[in-house]
Amino acid sequence: MTKAAEIIQTDGYAGKSPEPLSGPVAELRNVSKSYGDVQAVRQFDLSISPGEFLSFLGPSGCGKTTALRMLAGFESPTAGTVLIDGKDVSGLAAYQRPVNMVFQSYALFPHLTVGQNIAYGLKQQRPKLASALIQEKVQRALDTVRLSDFKDRRIWEMSGGQQQRVALARAIVNEPKLLLLDEPLAALDRKLRKEMQIELQDLQRQLGITFVLVTHDQEEALSLSDRICVMRAGEIVQIGTPRELYDRPQSRYVADFVGTSNFFDGKIASVTGQTGQVSLADGRSYDAVSTGAFAKGEAACVSIRPEQILMSNVEAPGTLQVTIQNRIFLGEHTEYLVRHAKLGSIAVMAPRQSHSSLDTLQKGDSAWVHWSPDAALILKND
Repeated sequence: MTKAAEIIQTDGYAGKSPEPLSGPVAELRNVSKSYGDVQAVRQFDLSISPGEFLSFLGPSGCGKTTALRMLAGFESPTAGTVLIDGKDVSGLAAYQRPVNMVFQSYALFPHLTVGQNIAYGLKQQRPKLASALIQEKVQRALDTVRLSDFKDRRIWEMSGGQQQRVALARAIVNEPKLLLLDEPLAALDRKLRKEMQIELQDLQRQLGITFVLVTHDQEEALSLSDRICVMRAGEIVQIGTPRELYDRPQSRYVADFVGTSNFFDGKIASVTGQTGQVSLADGRSYDAVSTGAFAKGEAACVSIRPEQILMSNVEAPGTLQVTIQNRIFLGEHTEYLVRHAKLGSIAVMAPRQSHSSLDTLQKGDSAWVHWSPDAALILKND
């Protein structure tokens, strides 16, 4: 069998509709992967539910692609077990698993038509499928990705977005239990990427196939995922829904990587249950929400999202005086960078409908900011 066939073909699962599962569709149990002295993945434990859209999110070199490739069968774990549909597949090659993968480069065959690309994996199956059945499956996949009339088109005649859909059609034609996506939208421009994000989400809901996405784009992960695994140095730092990770990160690393945040270093003044006070560089103690166990006097930081900071050109009790350093108009909102004498630089995001009173502010002008205690999180300063 050719290497290309190994990349695309699945085993006898191909062509069968995914059956409901009572347990996880895939698991990584205490999985590690080393390349010589470099440990790419460390004691990775993850359970993936049927029908969910899961994302691995992290910077380059954090191990997310290695984890995906171990699910796909392109890499074997150094230790631990990979299970799909309850079966240990750690020793199985990629073409023996009920899995298909969409690559960042799409990996389409330029000498074949769109229909031939999609049919390639089906034609590798043994026993062979009838030609009429193959054509029926190809046309159904084309209809699903809204390329019904492009069956005879050459790959080099397709736009980037259309090629991405062809790659998706080729992956779903076998109806895998697990569809793996290795940064499939990275080559698209911003507008097309947003359109394809919506199409990917709609496609996943329509098919009911479990999707696992690798991305370093936080916006992509937040917009597409049911759950996100935030990774660092080969380990999962936090798993949660997009809202959980954004609203209640468990560490400074997660708050900094998922979205944008302001961080103010300080020391714990007091903690009672889920609330506490942190003394910051300006000598004041600020009320905030505690995200873990903290002791009085412990170093910590306060995290506040830019959109949670309110700014005014009028002084009021409890507000902090700042100086405008920069202002960027972005249509639906305006981003300000302001500076406090003791707390340093602070990012503020003002929605368009609420910042008309701020339109006269220029670089060097004074303004006043404040925030709700519920918007401030006490985080481990990792």
